[in-house]
Amino acid sequence: MNTKLHAVCDSQGRPLNLFVTAGQVSDYIGARAMLSSLPNVDWLLGDRGYDADWFREALQDKGTRSCIPGRKSRSKAVRYDKRRYKRRNRIEIMFGRLKDWRRVATRYHRCPRVFLSAIALAATVIYWL
Repeated sequence: MNTKLHAVCDSQGRPLNLFVTAGQVSDYIGARAMLSSLPNVDWLLGDRGYDADWFREALQDKGTRSCIPGRKSRSKAVRYDKRRYKRRNRIEIMFGRLKDWRRVATRYHRCPRVFLSAIALAATVIYWL
């Protein structure tokens, strides 16, 4: 059983919103689910998995500029700010800190709600206590 954790973080790498999907599900599903709960920000840094024209347009409608590199299979390359994209390492560090918790890294629970609760508890202890 695989799962993907989608997270919205602030500029310091602290998780603001967490969402779990099945492992075989595309990243677009997680993006669509979290789109309404995105905070009003100037920039959104995302992974290649979130590269979709509809997602870029939805962000633009919200007044947010996207910094998402294009997929390699795109016929026309997408321009993005490479210097700004390097700041995405804060998100990767956040995922690494969450995986330091054994219960999160090995996923003891089969129920996605309980697993997401364990992630939320770990995030609370790591970042807000």
